[in-house]
Amino acid sequence: MKIKEGFELRDVCGESVIVATGRKNIDFSKVISLNESASLMWRAFVGRDFEVEDMVKVLTDNYEVDDETARKDISALIAQWREIGLMD
Repeated sequence: MKIKEGFELRDVCGESVIVATGRKNIDFSKVISLNESASLMWRAFVGRDFEVEDMVKVLTDNYEVDDETARKDISALIAQWREIGLMD
């Protein structure tokens, strides 16, 4: 998997938001805000290939969460990112 090019994570008034760069990604109907853990995932994996297990490891290494819960949360995050077009 890979996060789609043309998006950047920025801090806007203390919120982590995804900003589209380039004409093909612009959609002004949505603002994509990330919580702390989703922001961590973005920073860890933007610009590189990764697997679900890589994301699970980052989540379990940084938060007090078991593998099963982390895997469910990561699966939901991936589904959401795919739905809004953030992943190739």
